[in-house]
Amino acid sequence: MSEKLFNAIRSDDFKSVKEILEADKSLLNIKDARGSTPLLLATYYGYEDLTEYILSLDPELNGKDGSGNTALMGVCFKGHYGIAEMLLKAGADPNIQNEMGGTALSFAAMFNKVDLVRLLLSHGAEKDIKDNQGMTALQQAERQGFYEIMDFLR
Repeated sequence: MSEKLFNAIRSDDFKSVKEILEADKSLLNIKDARGSTPLLLATYYGYEDLTEYILSLDPELNGKDGSGNTALMGVCFKGHYGIAEMLLKAGADPNIQNEMGGTALSFAAMFNKVDLVRLLLSHGAEKDIKDNQGMTALQQAERQGFYEIMDFLR
């Protein structure tokens, strides 16, 4: 049943996802082979309706995939502002670090997502967290030459 759920999420099949989760709520935080939960997958693919539905079921907001990435990190990498906003309003922690020490803010800075940097800072993202290489989000932005982001992070 879990593989059916993950396939429905990947296909953005809202009806099937809803039917599966209504039939078996224990699947809400189940992980696939890569460690992704239904919330992680829905957010990664940018499916706002699915994300909103899954959030309504009270999933683990800060669950990590096999690399230690949270749903919030994934949307900051991909640039899904609306979903990032949903996750933060639901209480997602912007300061969790993955296995490499990266945070949602460092991903937003690294990939020049100015709007997400602003959003994360307004929700308590800490500027001074260092990754495993000793770099902050500001240093990531400096490395890439993203001046607008650098201004926000100084």
